[in-house]
Amino acid sequence: FPARPVLVKSTMLAVLVEELKKTGHQAAPADHCYAGPEDVVCDFCTERKLKACKSCLQCLASYCEKHLQPHFEVAPLKKHKLVEPSKKLQENVCSRHDEVMKMFCRTDQQSICYLCSVEEHKGHDTVSAAAERTEKQRELEVSRQNIQQRIQDREKDVKLLQQEVEDINGSADKAVAGSEKIFTEMIRLMEKRRSDVKQQVRSQQQTEVSRVRELQEKLEQEITELKRRDAELEKLSHTQDHNQFLHDYPSLSPLCESTHSSSFNIRPLRFFEDVTAAVSEVRDKLEDVLREKWTNISQRVTETRADFLQYSCDITLDPNNANTQLLLSDGNRKVTNMGKKQSYSSHPDRFTDWWQVLSPESLTGRCYWELEWRERVCVAVAYKNISRTGSGNESGFGFNDKSWTLDCYNNSYIFWYNNVHTPVSVYLDHRAGILSFYSISETMTLLHRVQTTFTQPLHAGIWIGSGSSAELMTQNHLIPIVTRYTVKNRCS
Repeated sequence: FPARPVLVKSTMLAVLVEELKKTGHQAAPADHCYAGPEDVVCDFCTERKLKACKSCLQCLASYCEKHLQPHFEVAPLKKHKLVEPSKKLQENVCSRHDEVMKMFCRTDQQSICYLCSVEEHKGHDTVSAAAERTEKQRELEVSRQNIQQRIQDREKDVKLLQQEVEDINGSADKAVAGSEKIFTEMIRLMEKRRSDVKQQVRSQQQTEVSRVRELQEKLEQEITELKRRDAELEKLSHTQDHNQFLHDYPSLSPLCESTHSSSFNIRPLRFFEDVTAAVSEVRDKLEDVLREKWTNISQRVTETRADFLQYSCDITLDPNNANTQLLLSDGNRKVTNMGKKQSYSSHPDRFTDWWQVLSPESLTGRCYWELEWRERVCVAVAYKNISRTGSGNESGFGFNDKSWTLDCYNNSYIFWYNNVHTPVSVYLDHRAGILSFYSISETMTLLHRVQTTFTQPLHAGIWIGSGSSAELMTQNHLIPIVTRYTVKNRCS
């Protein structure tokens, strides 16, 4: 102004001052009303700051209950937009024009003020922040509906899995009880076999329950994650500040991949029913049981080959660690002891004295592979840090605490670990600490099972005797269930 204007009374400010005077002599608020380090403080408290109960998007200030009253009583202030207390009010102000950002640029996906829309964002697809909020709110509701549906689906799947656990346990208990009753009648001749059947049923029961529990745990974790995500979306959906909503919306983490129901199979209720029938047959033909029928009982309680094929993995052999007397062929899947040194380059990982070779692939989780062999071989798993030099126990499969091996020769099997042998197809569940050896022909027979704790990833290994050979089967060869060669042996 070139000259001092005539000043007039501001009616709005006068009313505000009068209201403040009326409330100025009230009793001091309780301690819980004072603002703490994490609270939004009232911008109008002059002494000790009180907690803000609302923030105004027009005033860009926060108010306690006392200082908020004019917004309910003064006509111009009643039109202001009040939201929950926020420390981010200044983020609503355009740093370039110092104006409240009431627009949204869809082209650049950012909040802007009106001046931005006619300057640097001119020609862009711009709408009001309220309009963009409405659009995003619809998307949010669709996302919530999808999440809630997935929660319902997963909860239903969990109930199905829980029912399967109960069926497994019930069937196993029934099988054990029936077996116990039958074996009691021939206790003097079949005491050992009774214990074996019980052990196999319980072992399979544990395996089945572990499988279902693992799926159930994954689904429950997914439900928890979905509920957490739904809570985030619900919280965001109630955000009254459009700009804050638009600022936080893109930062939401994407949903994890769903564990669909098709990723597991609910098996029919026939887990252990055949066990009792098989034991009844044993009771009637005791002599046959002692010579022939025991294998039949064992097969009915243990897993079928089809159960393991879902965990099959392609394994090769590493030419960098193969003993120089071993020849690798067929894509490094077959190994033969040639009886003379082969043309290998020098490598620090090579076994110098033992006729051994390891796979380059590390094995974790559940893994299944099959091996065809001639003469004499040892099927093994070992830690990568097993010794490679010298002829001592520290580098031989089964003679140390870094490897487990099954010695196969003339249809007899001996299991070795840490230089201790146990007279007795490979299945490995690394997490559960289960290592199983099976013989495969027209049927699948468990040779030996180890329950331990694996502290490192494992590698498949083979020891090859003089004049012997072994070949790892590919996944394509695992599909048909047939006897491959009468002159060969096959194990998994």
